[in-house]
Amino acid sequence: MNIILLSGGSGKRLWPLSNDIRSKQFIKIFKTENGGYESMVQRVYRQILTADPEATVTIATSRTQVSSIHNQLGEKVGISVEPCRRDTFPAIALATAYLHHVQGIPEEEPVVVCPVDPYVEDDYFTALKALGEQAAKGSANLVLMGIEPTYPSEKYGYIIPENSGSVSRVSTFKEKPDLAAARDYIRQGALWNGGVFAYKLGYVLDKARCLMDFTDYDDLFAKYDTLEKISFDYAVVEKEAAIEVMRFPGQWKDLGTWNTLTEAMVDSSIGNAMVDPACGNVHVINELDVPILAMGLHDVVISASPEGILVSDKGQSSYIKPFVDKIDQHVMFAEKSWGSFKVLDVEPESMTLKVTLNPGHQMNYHSHKNRDEVWHVISGKGRAVVDGLNQEIEAGHVISMKAGCRHTVIAETELKLIEVQLGKDISVHDKEKHVLG
Repeated sequence: MNIILLSGGSGKRLWPLSNDIRSKQFIKIFKTENGGYESMVQRVYRQILTADPEATVTIATSRTQVSSIHNQLGEKVGISVEPCRRDTFPAIALATAYLHHVQGIPEEEPVVVCPVDPYVEDDYFTALKALGEQAAKGSANLVLMGIEPTYPSEKYGYIIPENSGSVSRVSTFKEKPDLAAARDYIRQGALWNGGVFAYKLGYVLDKARCLMDFTDYDDLFAKYDTLEKISFDYAVVEKEAAIEVMRFPGQWKDLGTWNTLTEAMVDSSIGNAMVDPACGNVHVINELDVPILAMGLHDVVISASPEGILVSDKGQSSYIKPFVDKIDQHVMFAEKSWGSFKVLDVEPESMTLKVTLNPGHQMNYHSHKNRDEVWHVISGKGRAVVDGLNQEIEAGHVISMKAGCRHTVIAETELKLIEVQLGKDISVHDKEKHVLG
């Protein structure tokens, strides 16, 4: 199975656990068999490889998410990086070109596209395989998954099939309706459009070549910022006559708000939290190193991270975005390909972070124009390289670096540092990468 996972999202509806770098699919709230927790993207990736160990998985995403993907899934997963946001058709076209020109997938092979963050069980991935097999038959150019609705939702578009068979030609599409229209569509046998579909690779390549005029993946990538912003539905789906829909009767949830996300939590609390017996339907997620105590509350979500603290009625939590839009601060936590960092303190001319490097990983060899840095090693062992000079480091060591100094750190074991940044213009953009000789 060749599968493209669409990974987007601004991360605002699940603030403070998400931000512009850490979208909802990277939040670890799903309990695993060993008692730990995994994120949506880890869960979906694991489920895909369980259903098909030979699956080719490519994640279509922005540059800001690449480090988090590598951190959570490792280096082997395929990533198609959008140079900038251009909506779903350019993103899918770029990922399809990546599969063909970089991964060597033939044009006759079927490709399945779906969001990276549905909450589903294993039968969903069996259905994805069947969707790809239906596309391979060639009886239609495009095969959609139609999810059997469990209630009249105003959040989704609807697909109305020609008949009630497991696979049917599509009669028509309906945009996101009001409640009365949703009820009427369901009476007509309509299915939710969850943005899941399959096609032969060459079909989308041909569509893309006609609309975008490119030769191969590298050419498309180079001109990506000039492309029209257009959705796959508008560019392809609504104009395609040879289109089928396959029914999916299993569980499918979009965990896009705190209210829906907490419904999928096995435990009522994650992290250092206590909930007294008088509470009802209360969930706490705490990423801070201080305890949270909830007493006498009902239908409430409490979430705490370095980004901030949310205390909200679950129903009201759906309306969080306009308030989060007003918040302007540094990103306070991020996962990187080499580990993670957490901002501990921000002053006008300094910033203090706790940095954790995973064993065997290293930062890029880099320098800063406008700030000095000091590393205080608090645990672990590794090696620092400063202007080409190597130094073994362990707990208690201090490394100082002036602006312009080239440096990196390499972890032998898990390595934890306190990093102090000093300067009048501290910015995430003040970083120049170099080649470590």
